[in-house]
Amino acid sequence: MKKIALTLVAVSALGLAACNNSSTAANEAAANAMDAANAAVADLQNANAEMQNAASNMTDAATNAADATAAAVTNATAASTNATTNAAK
Repeated sequence: MKKIALTLVAVSALGLAACNNSSTAANEAAANAMDAANAAVADLQNANAEMQNAASNMTDAATNAADATAAAVTNATAASTNATTNAAK
């Protein structure tokens, strides 16, 4: 939604500049609008990259937790087996 709004601002500023090529203020407004739109797009791309990194980290954490749980179950099973064996002696 933000991209659409920024694009509309940029297009309107460029349209204003195109109507009067000699207007310095309109040209500056168009340039400023384009700069703002480009900065916003860069910010959105950076935020997307950060979200992807966070999702990857969450996946790694979940995998590590599952591995730790499996190791704990294996250790508990081995301890139970050893206790049963020792009790039978």
